[in-house]
Amino acid sequence: MKTNIEGYIKEGFENVEYAFRENFDKRGEVGASCCVYYQGEKVVDLWGGFRNKSKTELWEENTLAIVFSSTKGMSSLAFSILHSKGLIDFEEKVSAYWAEFSFNGKENITVRQLLAHQAGLYTNDKSFSLEILKDEEKLSKQLAKQKPYWTPGEARGYHAWTIAMYQNELCKRIDPLKRPLHLFFKEEIADPLGIDFTIGCNETITDNQIAEIIPFLPLELFRGGNTDFPRIAKGILNPFSHFYKSMLNPPHAINLKNFNKRKFTSIPNGSAHGYGNARSIAKAYNEFATGCKVLNIRKETLEQLEAPPIYPKGSKADLVLNVDIPFSLGFAKPSSYQHFGSSHRSYGSFGAGGSGGFADPDREIAFSYVMNKMGTHIANDPRETSLRRATYDCIYKLESNGKL
Repeated sequence: MKTNIEGYIKEGFENVEYAFRENFDKRGEVGASCCVYYQGEKVVDLWGGFRNKSKTELWEENTLAIVFSSTKGMSSLAFSILHSKGLIDFEEKVSAYWAEFSFNGKENITVRQLLAHQAGLYTNDKSFSLEILKDEEKLSKQLAKQKPYWTPGEARGYHAWTIAMYQNELCKRIDPLKRPLHLFFKEEIADPLGIDFTIGCNETITDNQIAEIIPFLPLELFRGGNTDFPRIAKGILNPFSHFYKSMLNPPHAINLKNFNKRKFTSIPNGSAHGYGNARSIAKAYNEFATGCKVLNIRKETLEQLEAPPIYPKGSKADLVLNVDIPFSLGFAKPSSYQHFGSSHRSYGSFGAGGSGGFADPDREIAFSYVMNKMGTHIANDPRETSLRRATYDCIYKLESNGKL
């Protein structure tokens, strides 16, 4: 049976549609969307497949899915607005904005170190229980008491859940209106740009809009020559590993089926509980890739986002992920392990299972891919990379032929 694919493709980008279809035919895709902007114009907007495991409900134009850590990019776009407004200095100490944060050896951690996942706060000694996550006052105190797991700035390790928890606390203290991060994002980015993206599965999202997340099966880790398998298996099977402690606290993350339950996903965690589609993510990144003409972000802020990452003094390898994915100001930056965009000026975020999105200011490209069938890679999911490569191949070909 031929998979239903709908949407729009500008002439010259047909190979992106071919790659999108091939994901269904050869790479086990169930439901997905892909969107690309080039020089401010939407040139790809595709969706197709099914939004549920049983394949009885079509993935439609406005279907939304949880995008896990691709949410971090949206949260960090919002944080850049705080900088553009002059409300936060990336070189300043976090404790200058949040006095309680200085407890237990955190007094000299800078905002930049925190957003680069170099603060040593990749997990918490206590469980992020459902009760704690729903009580921001208790959560704030728990975060403030935590001692860094290494000397800040000496190493880095993926702050899988905690990064946006700390961003949220800072946002509430810095924003003159005292808005939490998810509300700040809505009012400062989502509403002005008209994008359908929320942090937290709130009441505005109906059940028939949501794509069911389909976890990968253990056997799938062994297929397709997945070189990330040893790292993932070693981390998941060892409850004392950095990987386990970062990824699986809060405890509801242990069972991926929990991400189909509003009981958990309604919590507005800006690290992982973002709901959107490729169109919404790409449109947000397009705004930044083309100079922020709607949001009026200062040039100085954009230059900060586009600057190369600053590595810690120790190894380049991430202590949690055990691969080289550098972070800067909350965003992933290109590396030898995850090469995206045209240069170090590119920035974005990629989520568990395969989703992702980024801005490429060099070529004014914004790209995003969102799916519901989870893959088994730390990054570089074959479905996402096939679409990304097809996008750039099309642009290179059109440019070389003088058609762009």
